[in-house]
Amino acid sequence: MKKIKKISASRIIMYFMVAAYGFVSLYPIVWMEFYSLKNNEEIFVTNPFGPPLAAQWSNYAKAIAQFNIPLYFKNSMLVSIASMVLGIMFSLMFTYVIARVRTRTTKFLHNLILIGMFIPIQAVMTPLIVMVKSLHLSNTRWSLIIPYAALSFPFAVMVLYGFYRSLPIELEESAYMEGAGFFKTYFAIILPQMKSIISVLIIYQFMTHWNEFSLALILITKDSMKTMPLGLAGFYGSMSSEWGPIGAALVMASLPVIIMYLIFGNKISDAMTYSGMKN
Repeated sequence: MKKIKKISASRIIMYFMVAAYGFVSLYPIVWMEFYSLKNNEEIFVTNPFGPPLAAQWSNYAKAIAQFNIPLYFKNSMLVSIASMVLGIMFSLMFTYVIARVRTRTTKFLHNLILIGMFIPIQAVMTPLIVMVKSLHLSNTRWSLIIPYAALSFPFAVMVLYGFYRSLPIELEESAYMEGAGFFKTYFAIILPQMKSIISVLIIYQFMTHWNEFSLALILITKDSMKTMPLGLAGFYGSMSSEWGPIGAALVMASLPVIIMYLIFGNKISDAMTYSGMKN
């Protein structure tokens, strides 16, 4: 007979805590889905926390018909993806230089960029508005793309710097000895090593740009250029008597971030090992 493996009390407690944490983390998402399928009576009186007694799929139809979701969704996708690509591309190039070329100038530039992480967004709003107007970018997607990419730059540099410093310089030296040039060495040897850390930046920056509200509220006034957070703010006012369609709009607004995390989330644990700064 096979021996029954005993489970220690500490392990049982650990499993219970992990399960409880998972429930607490996932329930808000499940609750939002329930909320999007209920009418006002269920939401506020008869069934605020449980699954819908009769799913109101018409809430999604109302949200799409009465709320310009396709336009706001397109604006948010274009702004978020463009800002993310530009921010990651420039931070990859900049950080590679300051991580491999160790001079006083590169150290100064590294520290100068990191200082940007401690500047509150409120401190740059006024000069940013003036700059956007002087460049004639008001009420365009570029008025959000450029600031988003710039504001995400310091965090990306901090994360990438530690990863670049963790890569042995011998990888590049051996490639140069084999006759490879700089671009071939970087794109064929260095960049493939960065997949996990780039995945982290993709998730973080896309989520940040997708949810950003303060700058968009100030820089965008034209309805055709509004992003999802701005559109949702207006939707709250127009649909204040019907909360089910609001929940449906929130679910649709959350889907891109959830999908992005499901695609790239498996790389996060690997990347966090190397995300610290090294001198």
